[in-house]
Amino acid sequence: MTITEHTELIRRFADDFTALQEAVLARMNGICAPEIAEALEHVSLAGPITVALAHADVLGRGAVRRAELSAQPPERLRRLRAHARKVRRARSQAETVYKEQRARRLAGRARPVDLLELRVARMASPVAFAEALRQELRDRGLPDGTPQSPESDLVRWAWDRTAAGHELPAPVRELRDCDDDALVQALLRDALEEENPYLPQNAVVERWSRHARAALAWGRYAIGRAERDVPACSLPVRRARLDALDDAYQDTAVLAARSREAMLRVTDLNDRMRASATTGPLAELIAQCRAAALARFADAEPELWHSLREQTVRHRAHCPEQADGCPHCHRTLAAVLADAHSADTGEDGDDAHPTATIAADGDRYAVLADLPDTAVVAVADAAVGDQSALCGYGWAAEDGTTGYGDSLASSSGDAEVIGIYAAALSLLEHHDEDAPVVLLCDSTEAVDAVNTALRSADPAAAHRTALFPESRQLMDRLVRHRHRHRVQVRWLKGHIGHDLNETADAFARLCPPPRKRPHPSLRRAEGGGADPSPARLRGRPPLDRCVRPWSEATVVRADRSTHFWTKASDVLHGPSPVAQPAPAQFLDGRTQG
Repeated sequence: MTITEHTELIRRFADDFTALQEAVLARMNGICAPEIAEALEHVSLAGPITVALAHADVLGRGAVRRAELSAQPPERLRRLRAHARKVRRARSQAETVYKEQRARRLAGRARPVDLLELRVARMASPVAFAEALRQELRDRGLPDGTPQSPESDLVRWAWDRTAAGHELPAPVRELRDCDDDALVQALLRDALEEENPYLPQNAVVERWSRHARAALAWGRYAIGRAERDVPACSLPVRRARLDALDDAYQDTAVLAARSREAMLRVTDLNDRMRASATTGPLAELIAQCRAAALARFADAEPELWHSLREQTVRHRAHCPEQADGCPHCHRTLAAVLADAHSADTGEDGDDAHPTATIAADGDRYAVLADLPDTAVVAVADAAVGDQSALCGYGWAAEDGTTGYGDSLASSSGDAEVIGIYAAALSLLEHHDEDAPVVLLCDSTEAVDAVNTALRSADPAAAHRTALFPESRQLMDRLVRHRHRHRVQVRWLKGHIGHDLNETADAFARLCPPPRKRPHPSLRRAEGGGADPSPARLRGRPPLDRCVRPWSEATVVRADRSTHFWTKASDVLHGPSPVAQPAPAQFLDGRTQG
């Protein structure tokens, strides 16, 4: 194969998505011609290969899902699952190759080495140097970034100034200036109807990458709705529903590929922007600002600067890399200087550390000691499918009340939010009007979203945290509820043996597509286990050990712990000889009060 033929093959794969995907899958299956395999190793194809495999991954999962719902022969289902696993593995390997090649490319770029004193000062006293640099940037009328990274906005500022003189085409300006919903609609049209040639423009590509995830979520929404329809319809019309499911997977595969392409393009844009900061006028401007900031640092910290100068002078006299500017020596010098400065000033950060740790632990665990005896405490959880937006949610309360159901969620965090809303609405309806309702959840994202919605009491503002109409309807009901002030949502560390959390997780797994088997504890509760007794549960810590750190700083009331113990054991394993029988509605119905 000549060099010209090799180049033409690479160019063909770069321009023809179908040919590239066929070649990549052939290589994955071991039936690829040697010249094609050699061409696929070219560095310029590392990114496009990840796009092709992102598309193939969704299609492989869709083929498996259709086979599961259409009662295909077991042998065919095994082959489809094996192919889907192989594609998923190839996709992961391709993404690793892309990251490694990008890292080598960035490492090979020549970067100017800053003055040794500047690098040591920046590492030995980062706060003081950053403040000096911010003052210098402000005095020059330049953006001063953040306190931790004063130069973070300089590259963007210079890039925008360079692009300011160019007139953008009207379609690009429209994509840049439209609201978020309109952009998501444009991304859906791009994937499902006709490819938009203006999305890769530098002025738009970052917005494209940020909102591609929302567009992909709508593809998963179509899959979830189609999956809901298939089991509910009769056999004569099931084929049409399965065809609709195929169409949804095809559309979502395109959305996944375009989302991956957007990420690659914005990564390339960021690399080019950073490269502009290492050469040319911007690099000279940054060097001038750093030198002036070092002078400001010397005036603000004279003693530290004197020690730094002495140390760097002694180091240069013996360093073998002195001719290259000591590119790797500043870390060691900064560590020695920081230790000496701490010893001279008598600073010791260890005294405050235990207090900070206790406070952090107190924030991280749900603590119930401040609740009145009438409070209703429940744990909510959710499970979402791999490619489908169909999710299941479940919740379990201390008093034995449980519930579960299915819905459509844009993400795992959105699914957790739906579980919290459903639990809160049910508990508000079935308990006294004066009783606080406390929901525990192991997702900080969901806890923050629900608390924000409850504080705002504005459905329109709360809709920013929800994408699909199902979650927005639940949100509206709770935000408009006359007893919403009774609801509290707190974080609970998950998967630590908390039995209410395990029960809620078990109920949540009943509803999504059967990709995951139900929780073992729930199978036992349904009679599928050999030993339904709660004997193995008795060695677990009670609720007060599960919802707080092992420190004895906070004690949860024993009556709440004992009440929880009996009910949770009943739900998970059936009633014990010493406990009251579990209500029948635990397992044979949906939300019960």
